[in-house]
Amino acid sequence: MTAADADTELFRALEQKLHRPEIRRSPDAVGALLAEGFIEFGSSGRVYDRTSIIEALASESPSEAALVPEVHDFAVHPIAPDAVLVTYRSSRHRADGTVERTTLRSSIWTLIDGRWQMLFHQGTIVPAL
Repeated sequence: MTAADADTELFRALEQKLHRPEIRRSPDAVGALLAEGFIEFGSSGRVYDRTSIIEALASESPSEAALVPEVHDFAVHPIAPDAVLVTYRSSRHRADGTVERTTLRSSIWTLIDGRWQMLFHQGTIVPAL
């Protein structure tokens, strides 16, 4: 598959793997999804590299890892023959169902050796809609 054939559900599944606690706590699983040279601009304003993200996710508490966000307005935009930009809005909810945090997210996925891997990610916290 090339970026021109971008399958929205494939990229939604790849993104949402990184939301799942069992993936987040597995350095091997996260490492398989992140490209060498990966960079993240976190919602905190901190910049992370591949190694620091793998370590941070593996050390999340079970309660942090269990906070799986809802995904809205998911879109895939081909930007090169072997790359796509994924954009979406995620929201995390409190136990009572109210929105705790809404984040605009963007990721660049690139096709490397026949596998899609995330090269870049950014999360920006925004007021809840």
